[in-house]
Amino acid sequence: MKRTLLIILLSTTIIFLHAQDAAVKKLQADAAKEIKKDAADTTVKTWKKGGLFNVNINQGALSNWAAGGDKATFSVTSFLNLYAFYKKGKNSWDNNLDLAYGVVNTTSLGQRKADDRIDLLSKYGYEVAPKWYLSGLFNLRTQFADGFAYPSGDRKIKTSAFFAPAYLLTSLGLDFKPTDNFSLFISPITSRWVIVNDDSLSAAGAFGVMPGKKSINEIGAYLSANYFKNISTNATYKTRLDLFSNYKHDPMNIDVFWTNILAVKVTKFINMSLNVDMIYDNDVKTVSKDGTPGGPRLQLKELMGIGLAYKF
Repeated sequence: MKRTLLIILLSTTIIFLHAQDAAVKKLQADAAKEIKKDAADTTVKTWKKGGLFNVNINQGALSNWAAGGDKATFSVTSFLNLYAFYKKGKNSWDNNLDLAYGVVNTTSLGQRKADDRIDLLSKYGYEVAPKWYLSGLFNLRTQFADGFAYPSGDRKIKTSAFFAPAYLLTSLGLDFKPTDNFSLFISPITSRWVIVNDDSLSAAGAFGVMPGKKSINEIGAYLSANYFKNISTNATYKTRLDLFSNYKHDPMNIDVFWTNILAVKVTKFINMSLNVDMIYDNDVKTVSKDGTPGGPRLQLKELMGIGLAYKF
């Protein structure tokens, strides 16, 4: 009888301890889940990074086509956008890089550029009032390859090259950010260097430099407005408008740079894009049909295509 009672007592103790251990383990597991959940909920990312790569390819061919046209056409355009945004406390740092290049080849005209751009923008700000930041801005704009004007036939005139021109701009001002999608940077003091690192173009005094010189410094006022909008789950619109007024020379002739990109996602890797750029610079002279220099004009570029896209 005593042996039976002892066995029952030991069994009961073991079962109780086992149940208690299981309960403790369950409590520990639940606590760990809560800790992980709370950590995920309260952690704030200081960096937001990403990008978009897009390639559009078009090809066409005609043979004995009564309606006429080029025998063969082929074009490739590519675009890469990289961004890195930092936000912590009162500190904000926005970085954006746009790279674009494209060529078109036709039987009658041969190969010509369709797009060519290098654009780096970096802006650091410290919040001094709600939605207002005291900011410093750096911008570099140039291109990859030589550019030509084609006044008539096969004749071509060199009009630009890598770092000819290059616009190097540094600015100190106020940045207004009412939302995450919009910012307006205003500066009364901006230094802009126009670089023409090409002997033939600098000798001609292109882009406002003195003939034979390869750079000129301009001091003026600067405004940069940036806007980004997810129009729908598959469509995004991005625009940037830069205005610069040179205090030392014709301040009323304001330089304008305006770029617009509309991207529509068709499938996971197929994208349709529309890019429209407008530039006006009083120091950039056009080339007339007879090859002689003309006056400044509004420069307009429009590209539309469907191709492969990868977002990361």
